[in-house]
Amino acid sequence: MFSDNQILNMKILICISKTPDTTAKVTFTANNTKFAADGVQWIINPYDEWYALVKAIELKESGIASAIHLITVGNEDCDPIIRKALALGGDEAIRVNADSQDSYYVAAQIAAVVKEGNYDLVLTGKETIDYNGAAIGGMVAALLDWPFISHATKLEIVNNQATLVKEMEGGEQTDQVQLPIVVSCQKGMAEQRIPNMKGIMGARSKPLTVREPIAAEPFTSIVNFDLPPAKAGVKLVSADHPEELVRLLHEEAKLF
Repeated sequence: MFSDNQILNMKILICISKTPDTTAKVTFTANNTKFAADGVQWIINPYDEWYALVKAIELKESGIASAIHLITVGNEDCDPIIRKALALGGDEAIRVNADSQDSYYVAAQIAAVVKEGNYDLVLTGKETIDYNGAAIGGMVAALLDWPFISHATKLEIVNNQATLVKEMEGGEQTDQVQLPIVVSCQKGMAEQRIPNMKGIMGARSKPLTVREPIAAEPFTSIVNFDLPPAKAGVKLVSADHPEELVRLLHEEAKLF
């Protein structure tokens, strides 16, 4: 049972990003300014899928939310990824037809959709596994002038108030805030799910709306990518010569 002021028609927007599979070989093209995508297996960003999306599904299953919408900013090659997210449990999806690696530009597109859609809750993964920027959620919240809770591990909603738990050094922090809010989710928020056949078949007919981007000026651009240096061979130092270990750590490893 819910009290009279409990949101029973809460709309949730889940931010979905396409990322390379973690086993993909990383190479670059165009004078090291673009990721070489040929032959790469693309997946839903795990933090978006396993925690943000699945938590939204749990909220809908419990009767708190009535609609789960998905949004991604990207070209048509993102469609298979968004369809997989629909198969997991999203009701409909929006793809903003733009290709940008600038966090502000992407956040501006998402915020514009939120304003038009009258959403009560926006969930993102804590970061994407390719860029690891962890910036989108905070920027969306700032553009909307909504509260933002980052790296949350638990979320409960009662009477339009969200209670969130996040890890901190030496313990946990609990926050309470009124909806609407933006939350970035990490491990602990929900358990991974696998699409079933019914969900996969149903995803084909679920709405996927493509809209053109709003005008927004990117703040950043990629100058170049660099691969980490190749790992050097292991050097063994005799226990009888600790001074040699100290020298190597100082002169070669530059640890002090």
